Amino acid sequence: MTILVTGATGNVGREVVAQLVKRGANVRVLVRDPAKATFPSNVEIAQGDFLDIDSLRAAMSGVSTLFLLNAVTGDEFTQALVALNVAREAGIERIVYLSVIHSDLYVNVPHFAGKFTVERMIEHMGMHATILRPAYFIRNDLGIKDVITGYGVYPMPVGNKGLAMVDTRDIAEVAAIELLRRERSDVPLPLERIDIVGPETLTGPAIAGIWTEVLGKPVAYLGEDLAGFETNLRQAMPSWMAYDMRMMAERFQADGMVPAEGSVERLTTLLGRPLRTYRDFARDVAAST
Repeated sequence: MTILVTGATGNVGREVVAQLVKRGANVRVLVRDPAKATFPSNVEIAQGDFLDIDSLRAAMSGVSTLFLLNAVTGDEFTQALVALNVAREAGIERIVYLSVIHSDLYVNVPHFAGKFTVERMIEHMGMHATILRPAYFIRNDLGIKDVITGYGVYPMPVGNKGLAMVDTRDIAEVAAIELLRRERSDVPLPLERIDIVGPETLTGPAIAGIWTEVLGKPVAYLGEDLAGFETNLRQAMPSWMAYDMRMMAERFQADGMVPAEGSVERLTTLLGRPLRTYRDFARDVAAST
């Protein structure tokens, strides 16, 4: 029995592979360029991508359980639907899909709306799946660490409603647990959704306060400048993606990412340990600078 991991070279996918190997699972990964895939020798590598149907069929042949992770791209929605249809064609009845928290609420944010539509496909087609809904990734802030440590500002316009920011390693471990629960079940298990959140719901000023504490110098929260945020992002990504991120930040400010009651306790019980905190992340960054 084999578990196929897509998105395996990314921050979450690579951790999922590591967690599965640690637990003795048979793992296959789907990658575009095998030469760039550095995995343990017992991990099987399948070359291909979501829009190459022949390679996707080959990768899913003999697979019992699928971890579906689609990167934020212009055709993310199409990639996900193709992958799920090919999985159904291959007889795969055990799926873990990485969606996003509040996908049903952030209806004007393109990649949120796309993931929610994929969730609806999974549900309406009667697929046996766990839908994981993580909040904002703590490690996204690695991309702005030089701004924080060098200029003393926290530039992400996350607002004052609060985000339950989560460590990607916690996401990956929950994913591995769910993959193996489904893989080892005698029968395909019913649909389930799990919100994956961090232990604290943090506002922009609170995050700046954490950095002030761990760096030992003032760090200011820049505020709610969405237009400036989009402009800065366009220097590093396509304009459509920068606009998508702006729409997401707008919903951060309007609605936040506040976890449902009992979510933290559920995850703590599932993992058998406390969830990793933003302060832990900030301390690691501070120690490395």
